[in-house]
Parts: sequence; C-alpha cells; structure tokens
Amino acid sequence: MHNNSLQDNGSSQNRDGHQPNIIAVANQKGGVGKTTTAINLATALAAIGKKVLIIDLDPQGNASTGFGIDRSKRKLSSYELITGEADIAAVLAPTAVPGLYIIPSTIDLSGADTELVTMSRRAYRLRDTLEFDPSLGNFDYVLIDCPPSLSLLTLNALTLAQSVLVPLQCEFFALEGLSLLLRTIERVKSTYNGSLAISGVVLTMFDKRNRLSDQVAKDVRGYLGDVVFKTVIPRNVRVSEAPSHGKPALLYDHRCSGSQAYMRLASEILKRERKAKAA
Repeated sequence: MHNNSLQDNGSSQNRDGHQPNIIAVANQKGGVGKTTTAINLATALAAIGKKVLIIDLDPQGNASTGFGIDRSKRKLSSYELITGEADIAAVLAPTAVPGLYIIPSTIDLSGADTELVTMSRRAYRLRDTLEFDPSLGNFDYVLIDCPPSLSLLTLNALTLAQSVLVPLQCEFFALEGLSLLLRTIERVKSTYNGSLAISGVVLTMFDKRNRLSDQVAKDVRGYLGDVVFKTVIPRNVRVSEAPSHGKPALLYDHRCSGSQAYMRLASEILKRERKAKAA
C-alpha cells in the first residue's frame, strides 16, 4: 500500500458532505488530446486547491507515464479495481502535484475487456468497487482517463461517472466521430446510468493559423451550442514535450499557452458547476 497523507473519513462523501464530482474523459478516437486533457485538467484543479484523483483506465498507461509513475513501480493498478481485488487505498499513488493522486494503469488492463465479458455485472465492476469505498470521499474531483475505444472499460467508466468531458480535435471528421460518442452516452444513460450527463466538449489542438480549425470550431458550436466550452486548447509544443519529462504541462512550463488554457478550462468547469447548483 502506498503511504499517503489522505485518511479515510468513513463515508464516500467528501469533506463538505457532497459526493466527489466524477468525470469520465472520453473519446473513442485516439490522438485527440484525451490523456493530455485528463492530466492537465487534473493538475489545474489541484492548483486551485481541489483534491483530485485521476484513474488511468487506458491500457497504454500514458496518464501514469505523464505523471512520472515508473512502470516498474506500478505493482497494483486500476486492473485490480476493475476485478475487485483491491480498494482505492491499496492502489493509490501520490504525484508530484500537491493534492493530486493517481491510480495507475498496467499492461494487465489490456486483457481486462476479454475478462469482463465473462464476469457478472460486467458494466458495473468499477462502480461496485468504488461506490462505497470511504477513500473516495477524500476527493473533490475524480477524473477517469478512458481508453480510445467504446470498450467495456469505457462502459465501466461511464457507468460510474456523473458526467463525460469530451476532448475534440479541430479536424475535418470531428463531428462524425462525436455523433457516435453522443449516441453511446445516450445508450449508457438509458440502460446503465440514468444520471449521466455531458460535462462539456473541449476543442483541442486548435491552430489559429489554420482556417479548418476555425471552421470546425464554428460547426461544433453550431451543432452543440453551450455544451462546448468557451476555452479552446491550442496546439502547443511545450504541452507535447511535457509527458516525455514525466510532468504535466503546468509543472513543465506553467506560462505556455497550453498550460494557461487548461487553467481557464478548470475555472470554466467550476463556474458551470456553481451555476448548475444555483439553478
């Protein structure tokens, strides 16, 4: 078990008596900035004083690598959560960011989809393990980095989450892939998780010199309206370099345009939350 400063408080509610906000970061298309968004949004939320847990549910384990968690040190992982062999406290690892913890991914997760097919309550494995885990109550936010596919792992994340954040690359086929994902979210809502909502769509890899980026942004906003966040994540070399150094962009270079954009996104999410609570 990792030694960390979080202590169980005996309930799955957090310090204010509320459930943590559980957000699945999902898009079945790879290369859209999904993991980059999960890493840097989690870091930005921690930077403004929130207690954050990131669950790496992608067998590639890029979120874990992006926080500098060495593969050889990942003894227990999100795989043990899915199979019910371990609880949060057993698999939790601290990161270099104060207030931010991660449940890493290992290669074991790559076989989980096949194993889940034969398990009872296969869509609810993650929820069944975490729902009454007292450690969950220590966090304000739980971000789940989903695999780039509409797999049973993604289904488990969507069944647990309260909302889905969709990173969308500003490219020609963006809307085509998005409509498939939105249909999947609706199916999950009607079959497995009636309270699932869309937290928002965030446009990523925006290149202001490229007219196509502008056109895609207009099309997506025209299609989805206010579901799309005002904050746009630009293409940024420093954000791309950061994972190879095992650091979130906000630690690698907090002044770069990408880091600043993720701070704005965190603020926008908090504003939306406050507005929803007031409504």
